Amino acid sequence: MAYDLEEQEQLESIKAWWKKHGNWITWVLIIVLGCYAVYAYWGYYQRKQTAQASQLYYEMQSAVLSGDSERALRVAKDTQEKFGGTAYAPMVTLVAARMAYEEKDADTAKSQLKWIVDNGKQDGYKAIARIRLAGILLDEKAYDEGMKLLSVSFPEPFASLAEDRKGDFLVAQNKLAEARIAYQTALEKALPDDPGKQLIQLKLEEIGVPSESKG
Repeated sequence: MAYDLEEQEQLESIKAWWKKHGNWITWVLIIVLGCYAVYAYWGYYQRKQTAQASQLYYEMQSAVLSGDSERALRVAKDTQEKFGGTAYAPMVTLVAARMAYEEKDADTAKSQLKWIVDNGKQDGYKAIARIRLAGILLDEKAYDEGMKLLSVSFPEPFASLAEDRKGDFLVAQNKLAEARIAYQTALEKALPDDPGKQLIQLKLEEIGVPSESKG
């Protein structure tokens, strides 16, 4: 009988505790389970997105092989609209920009590169787009706009390319002292096996800075 009484007291204590805390615990469980469900769905959604985007990438390859720049542009825009958060979007957009530029359509090339700069999720692709877009702006003598594009911090593998392009802009404006600094910085930031180092050194020599080997 004493045992039954003790058990009853424990049961009442549990009921009282649950009455006080049960609602809060239930909401915590709902949140935890909800987060797990969202996480699981997001993983599935991302895998599905990547698989679908890869099909458009293969379609882009076909457009490149056939030299169909209009088709390439359609694929790029489709990928941007549907799968803009995947790595495939900047990949195909870079290709579309290159094909447009090769066909002397600088405006389309610029608009595609600007899309990557403004919407890309991967720093590497954004860096490439900035450098390529700056190159087109250099051809158009849009010096201020081009230098502004290059004024941001670049990931290490692209830092030398960005400084090199800055040097080109400065030479075009006859700012040779500043150009020397940019080219020298490009050399300093270049990776040890970067084949572009020789070209940068040639640019320095052209504006009056001899190579170290010449003393």
